[in-house]
Amino acid sequence: MIHRPVKLLSIVLVLFLVISCGKSTGPQLPLSLHPQNPNYFLFRGKPAILIGSTEHYGAVMNLDFDYVTYLNEVAASGLNVTRTFSGVYVEPVGAFGIRKNTLAPAPQRYICPWARSSEPGYSNGGNKFDLSVWDTAYFSRLKDFITEAGKRDVIVELDLFSNFYDTIQWKLSPLNIINNVNGIGNIKDHKEILTLRHPEILDIQEKMVRKIISELKDFDNLYYEVCNEPYFGDTLALREWEDQMTRIVVAAGKDFPAKHLISNNVANGFRKVPDLRQGVSIYNFHYAKPPVTVAMNRHLNSVVGDNETGFNGTGDATYRTEAWNFIMAGGGLFNHLDYSFTADNEDGSFKIDPGQPGGGGKILRNQFKILAEFMQSLSYINMKPAGDETVRLKDEENTSVYGLIEESKVMAFYLSRKDTSSVVSHLVVNLQAGTYTLKWIDTKGAAETVSSLNKHPGGWTTITSPPYITDVALKLVKSN
Repeated sequence: MIHRPVKLLSIVLVLFLVISCGKSTGPQLPLSLHPQNPNYFLFRGKPAILIGSTEHYGAVMNLDFDYVTYLNEVAASGLNVTRTFSGVYVEPVGAFGIRKNTLAPAPQRYICPWARSSEPGYSNGGNKFDLSVWDTAYFSRLKDFITEAGKRDVIVELDLFSNFYDTIQWKLSPLNIINNVNGIGNIKDHKEILTLRHPEILDIQEKMVRKIISELKDFDNLYYEVCNEPYFGDTLALREWEDQMTRIVVAAGKDFPAKHLISNNVANGFRKVPDLRQGVSIYNFHYAKPPVTVAMNRHLNSVVGDNETGFNGTGDATYRTEAWNFIMAGGGLFNHLDYSFTADNEDGSFKIDPGQPGGGGKILRNQFKILAEFMQSLSYINMKPAGDETVRLKDEENTSVYGLIEESKVMAFYLSRKDTSSVVSHLVVNLQAGTYTLKWIDTKGAAETVSSLNKHPGGWTTITSPPYITDVALKLVKSN
């Protein structure tokens, strides 16, 4: 009698897991860390690395942005992640030199979690906001965006908050007293907003988090980033506030069957996170230094991501090599900031001229697709970053190599250089005895060069690449 309910519960649980692994029917378990290798993800029953090329985060809050057209292009490019802001942060036209910025909606085309009041006077046109009333149209739009992304197997990173970089951004926020009818936010210093110092602001922020978590509880293609770039200003106060908001996210979802992953945005470039942060599973960086950023945080045994690029010119090679280096060093997430997506060019066709803070476009997205397909061809869940005991370059300067290995049976390497001359590289690899198939991949056009290494006796051997410009990838597979 005692054992029968337990057995029945086990059967129900197994059936739920079987159903949830399917793609088209039944409830889905949300994106999670892969149980076998938590440096990567599990999504809809399959291992996943997230690779994206994202508009400037205004897809939901900008009513002029056609996100269905945008998501069609993301999916057609073989990419599987996008990043969007909740709407509590908004930018003025011309901010950071971004042309046709999706985070800078036209007057009266801005939508956010709170409803407009009947009182005119919002700083960028239209009525002020009422922080005691939720905007049902906003939540409908937010949920539809995530639904449409899910139909295309695209994960949504939803950033709940963002740093207020200057007074001009703070003056546009609904939390500012000049923009709401609630008498809340009488704070002049924008650096004070993301701190624990103002209970009335903190209360509104926490209520917003709980509302969003509740509204989005059933989505499987979603994870939360607590705050975008919370490291400009009073860093100690920001970290205390971020920890508190992370606890609120965890608490808000604790009674829901499905738990969404939470990300912290750690730093620009690189920084070592000494220990796991409570509730956090993804550690994202901006403008990452690929091998260093990943290697110094490998001890976390969680996903390390590079979820914003830019401020390094408009050239494709810059961001293509950043993506490959980061993923081949063991990163689990890469998301390029693609300025070719605008409210008039949701298909990503806007021409990016010099002077923009970053790059993007169809050609670059196709190159990211090559990376995504290369990784899909590997059993990366069973792989680890290659060290000096496995691979090195033979007497070559200005060339780097990073790679992943699976018990020396399958190896994947990526070589890149700063210059644009055609070169041949000599890769020195420590192999087990056996016969190997070598497949060189052109990272710019996916052309392949295939050869074999027969009856290798074991030990170090030199492998010569075909001629390449800037970068090339290699997949080595042991056949016996």
